[in-house]
Amino acid sequence: MLIINPATGEAIRDVAEDTKESVQKKFDRLKAGQAAWATHSLASRVNVLARFSALLDSYKDTLAADLTAEMGKPLTQARNEINGARARISWMIENAEKFLSDEIMSESDRMIEKIVYEPLGVICNISAWNYPYLVGVNVFVPALIAGNTVMYKPSEYATVSGISIERLLKEAGVPDDAFQIAIGGRATGELLLDLPFDGYFFTGSYQTGKYIYERVAPRMVPCQCELGGKDPLYVCDDIADIHAVAAATADGAFYNNGQSCCAVERIYVHEKIYDAYVDAFVNEVKSWKVGNPTEPGVYIGPLARDAQRAVLEAQIQDAVDKGAIIACGGSRIEGKGYYFRPTVLLNVTHGMRVMREESFGPVIGIMKVHDDEEALWLMQDTEYGLTASVYSDSEQRAHRILSAIDAGTGYWNCCDRVSAAVPWSGRRHSGIGVTLSHAGLRAFTKPKAYHVKRSM
Repeated sequence: MLIINPATGEAIRDVAEDTKESVQKKFDRLKAGQAAWATHSLASRVNVLARFSALLDSYKDTLAADLTAEMGKPLTQARNEINGARARISWMIENAEKFLSDEIMSESDRMIEKIVYEPLGVICNISAWNYPYLVGVNVFVPALIAGNTVMYKPSEYATVSGISIERLLKEAGVPDDAFQIAIGGRATGELLLDLPFDGYFFTGSYQTGKYIYERVAPRMVPCQCELGGKDPLYVCDDIADIHAVAAATADGAFYNNGQSCCAVERIYVHEKIYDAYVDAFVNEVKSWKVGNPTEPGVYIGPLARDAQRAVLEAQIQDAVDKGAIIACGGSRIEGKGYYFRPTVLLNVTHGMRVMREESFGPVIGIMKVHDDEEALWLMQDTEYGLTASVYSDSEQRAHRILSAIDAGTGYWNCCDRVSAAVPWSGRRHSGIGVTLSHAGLRAFTKPKAYHVKRSM
């Protein structure tokens, strides 16, 4: 399997894909090793993952360079991702004992009632390419801490990073029979779905997540799917600093080239400030440096996948055909690499694909609204339910809007951020299940109730 550098279109590495036989052998090894890994104390497992985090820091520059080379993320953003992954690991290891230890629920002279959190068993983690470290640690770190063994399949677009993750986990002290990596594309994923794992954790598109969920449903084991979004953002007319809000929300839409499930995908602006906001937003986008992700100051590098450029072109053409105006960008950059100009569309409506279908690229539509009620109606007009953002100087106003939206995360005066301390979850086509927070730690366990009667 060739690893392609999206900045040049050239092959940088050839990696052997797993076969049915090799995947089965890896699964058998994980199955045989799970009980032994679970017998390690919680403190011991936490210490191993703490060493893994330290190794991420030690090798950060090399890891960031590999990440940039295989998926096009600018070097600064690649380093930020590894730093962010370490911050999440830090929260998990600091809180593991609090949320995974036995819990006494009631105690009397005669009876103790408690909950014990047992590992699920052998976990299948089919991960994503856009943030291989951040998305990966959401699953395999708490899974390992909880005593599970893990089969980790990185995306074929982040294979080199996946191989590095395995190497550093083993260097940190994770046994070979507690963590294995499955290499390949869709065919390898199909092989994993044929195996009797004790839990499946997927990050990716709605279509693939739905397919996985249906495939493994007859086994009646946990299946979590962290899927996409069409994340809305509303800018109210009471904001104090239009230019600051425009810059922050432009970053929320275009960071990582818009290749994020929680990137802002559609923006609604109160009519009283619409013109000023649009001017500031477009000027911010035009100020960014687009180019080779290894060059200093580059904010927009290539897309990770060449095929996505055609998706963006189709959305833009559909919008223009229906009356949209291109304020900037609007086309691919010809030559080597998978580059696409950051694009802002105005005069958009919900009759256009760009306002309804996930773009997952550097394209945003900005729509004028008359009042909060119209904004709220439009924000809810979607099959997705991942995040929603409101910018307003009034907390009460923002809360009223956000509380009415069926989404897993609400942002007030911020957007496109994730914290290990609170749950990360989607609703409807944005997925099912929870990672991060105490709920994310416990997602990799089976709670067992104990009724302990004292001797007479």
